[in-house]
Amino acid sequence: MPPLWNQIATLPWPEEVQESLRYITNSGGTMPRATLDALRAALPNTKLVLMYGLTEAFRSTYLPPDELDRRPGSMGRAIPNTEVMVVREDGSPCVPGEPGELVHRGALVAMGYWNDEERTRERFRPAPRQESGMPLPEIAVWSGDTVKADEDGYLYFIGRRDDMIKTSGYRVSPTEVEESLYASGLVGQAVVLGIPHPTLGQAIVAVVSPASDTEVDSEAVLAHCKQKLPAFMVPAQVRVQQSLPRNPNGKIDRKHLACELQDMFEE
Repeated sequence: MPPLWNQIATLPWPEEVQESLRYITNSGGTMPRATLDALRAALPNTKLVLMYGLTEAFRSTYLPPDELDRRPGSMGRAIPNTEVMVVREDGSPCVPGEPGELVHRGALVAMGYWNDEERTRERFRPAPRQESGMPLPEIAVWSGDTVKADEDGYLYFIGRRDDMIKTSGYRVSPTEVEESLYASGLVGQAVVLGIPHPTLGQAIVAVVSPASDTEVDSEAVLAHCKQKLPAFMVPAQVRVQQSLPRNPNGKIDRKHLACELQDMFEE
């Protein structure tokens, strides 16, 4: 979804649409702040509702439009009739600001993956904080996503647990680096990966494509990152491709790119 919104945000919106479009909802990936600002400028009468959802539970959270400026980067709070928790590996609740796994319980949780018992056991497990000895414990979906909550319970996405980059002893969210790349206005699409490195553990590599018919100045992109990000989050390399590969669902194929770049730092 982020690549789609990036394209839509730059299109001219007819006046009749600006006057009649009541709201837009977004899910399926974090909307970059630059894209959000472009949409709000193009559609000043339209409410934007940022949402987070799971394949296994449809929708989980939403951010009311009047909270967009108060809580930049937030994915909101649980939708009605749903409980969304941030927990440690043992299922105990995280304190505000502490990263943990998002767990969703409620009526929208699926029964499991069709004919896939192993993956079902991995993702669909008893909900935290239940009394022991219950004959039929309630099953929740353990998302595999790392998030944190603020003091008011509003959630912030950090990254997929499997996608987190471990470099020089730091844990880096690809989403945070990608957000900075989009904010630069110098790229059209971007994906950030952790590639095996002999001394760093993983090196941060940004793969970007140009916007429209422009060219990407990789040195300018790096200079922007050095200005806006801590040193440990700055990509070791920016690679430019005319287009980024997509998987059958239309999403940027991170695994394909990671496999292509797997050996780039080998001596």
